[in-house]
Formats: sequence, C-alpha cells, structure tokens
Amino acid sequence: MGFFTIEDKEERLAKRLQGGDSSALRDFYTLFGDYLTGVCARYISGEDDLKDVFQDALVQIITHVKDFHYRGPGSLQAWATRIVVNQSLRFLKEQRQHDWERLSWEVADVPEEEDPPVRDIPPEVLQQMIRELPMGYRTVFNLYVFENKSHQEIAQLLGIGKDTSCSQFSRAKNLLAKKITAYIQNKQHNT
Repeated sequence: MGFFTIEDKEERLAKRLQGGDSSALRDFYTLFGDYLTGVCARYISGEDDLKDVFQDALVQIITHVKDFHYRGPGSLQAWATRIVVNQSLRFLKEQRQHDWERLSWEVADVPEEEDPPVRDIPPEVLQQMIRELPMGYRTVFNLYVFENKSHQEIAQLLGIGKDTSCSQFSRAKNLLAKKITAYIQNKQHNT
C-alpha cells in the first residue's frame, strides 16, 4: 500500500459520495462541515435560518453529487461552496426580496471611511461584525469580497441594479470600517 495525498483522498471521497457510500457523507461533513457552515453564516444571520439553509444545501450536495467532476485539489470544496452560496442567496431572495429596493433608497450615503487595520482583530470577531451588517450590505459584501463576483455579476444574481450593488458594497465597507475602528478603540481603552 502507498501513502495517499490529500488530493487522492479528496478524489476518493468524491467517488465514494457518488457511489452512495453512507460513511462518505459523514467523512465529507467531518472534512468540510465547519467550513461550509461558516460560508453559510456569512449570508444567513439567524441561527434557525442558518440551520435550515445549511441542511437544504447538504440535501442539494447529496442530490447533485453525481454531477460533480473532480478537477484537482480543492475542486470538491469549491463545488460544495458554490452550492451553499447559491442556497443562501435563494433563501435571501425568497425571504427578503423587497428589502433590496428599500435599502437602496432609505439609507443615506455616508462619507468614505479609511480602511482600518484588521490584522489584530480575531477572525471570529471580524466574521461576527460582517454577520451584523444589514442583509443587503452583508450579501453584496460577501459576494464581492469572498466569492470574487463583479458588481455586474452580483446585480444579475440578486436581481438588482449594478449601481445598487456598488452602493451596497460601499456602505457595507464603511459600516464595517466604523465597527472595526470602534473595536480597536475599545480594546486600546481597556488595556
């Protein structure tokens, strides 16, 4: 027997999933569950909704695993991530379609904030700050920053205008900068 690389294990796991191996799903969840839950949590803020959307995404993964084609290291995770993001967006569009238009008109423009340093902020604190952003801001911010979507792609995905996507991102960034600055100032004050 030889040693298997991580890539071999990922490819073998994909084949086991496609073959209906019941232990493969447990292995998949052990390997990717925390990461995929974190991806879902970037979009969905309520714990009950998060559980429901993540469960729906897992069902989609299981249902469509036969459509997956291994394309090298990380491809299984990337494929599953796309499903989780799409399921999260589907939920948001179904639950809050009217919020997109209202947010773009009701929220006043705010002056640009300088990007604060984030290197000293624990990742879980930063993630919580992102989760606290208003739904429209958070969704556009996540798609732009974490999914590398252009504003045109975001507009098409969400059924909003490109300018709305740009303004939602700008407002998200400014609000996040204020939260980070307040966190840093609070930490400095308490030390």
